[in-house]
Amino acid sequence: MRITIDLTPLLVRSAGVKTYLHHWFQALRESAHSVESFPVELSDGPLRHDASMAGLAATVAGLARGQAVNRLPEFAALAFLPSTDLFHASSLTRRFPRRALRTTTLHDLSTALSPEFHPAANIESDRRFFSRVIPQCDGIVCVSEATRQDAIRVLGIPERRVAAIHSGVSRAYFDAKPDELVTRRYGLIKPYFLYTGTIEPRKNVDALLDAYRALPADVRESWDLAVAGSPGWKCDSTMARLRDPVTGVRYLSYVPESDLPALFATASAFVYPSLFEGFGLPIAQAMACGAPVLTSNTAALVEIAGGAAQLVDPRSPESLRTGLFDLATSPASRTALSQIGRKRAERFRWARCARESLSYFESLADRS
Repeated sequence: MRITIDLTPLLVRSAGVKTYLHHWFQALRESAHSVESFPVELSDGPLRHDASMAGLAATVAGLARGQAVNRLPEFAALAFLPSTDLFHASSLTRRFPRRALRTTTLHDLSTALSPEFHPAANIESDRRFFSRVIPQCDGIVCVSEATRQDAIRVLGIPERRVAAIHSGVSRAYFDAKPDELVTRRYGLIKPYFLYTGTIEPRKNVDALLDAYRALPADVRESWDLAVAGSPGWKCDSTMARLRDPVTGVRYLSYVPESDLPALFATASAFVYPSLFEGFGLPIAQAMACGAPVLTSNTAALVEIAGGAAQLVDPRSPESLRTGLFDLATSPASRTALSQIGRKRAERFRWARCARESLSYFESLADRS
């Protein structure tokens, strides 16, 4: 079977979706040589969130081809689409080749279920994706069972058309070791709690800052809070706090992917109090590195943690403060969470994700 994966998000700035597509595509190619890319051929270069992963000429050509597919009349747009047996679209591509099986990945429904966490443009973009792309699909990959159930309930998708296939974690995280050369470069000398992610309301960074500030003085003197991530939507007040932080808070800004495994592996604990996730890749990365994890007791994060993380109510400052205090003062708990977290992370290998995806694609072909 010839499979074509739409990699348009790799040509723009992106975080989670870009990480997913980059590693998933590489793993699919290692499992089956008949996997090709659209709208341009991309080499297996390092992951970059802040820019296109293709050269300037390829980026311009690829984005132009994508616009032609989306904006031209259908008969003309088809000339820009590949001949293939299965086309897996991103949220940025609205049309499919004729006579190909049609699939896509659904990462979450947060714009539909929690629109207060998103700008109007993102809500509208997802609305078009839900109304124009999803209905055309023969099969839909959801990155968690929680997202699958949301898709069935909110979008009314029949269960037989939706499969839950967990995302993966790149090999660099499983192989990561503590590295003081990296952490010292970021000014991290003491034991530290680590948060990574975009700075935006959904990620709940203000609650994390409040909880850290509420810790006893002796804990804050012994433990730093390191916050890594680029500014996102509606984050001015949070960024003001990070740029003029209380003692112990260290804002690392954007951290390149190459440094993240060492930061995770050296962290004394990883903290991720997000209010809504479709998967929660950072907690899977942290577990792969052996970092004890504290995260929210919300559906997808509970699923991905699988009993290998300390869970807190992200809307309760006291619950979050208590979780931080317990991790800071209990080495035995940190050791136990580290051990069970590593075992849990083995479920999130990209090779496994690729195998399950290919098996699902083959099952769709058998049904057609």
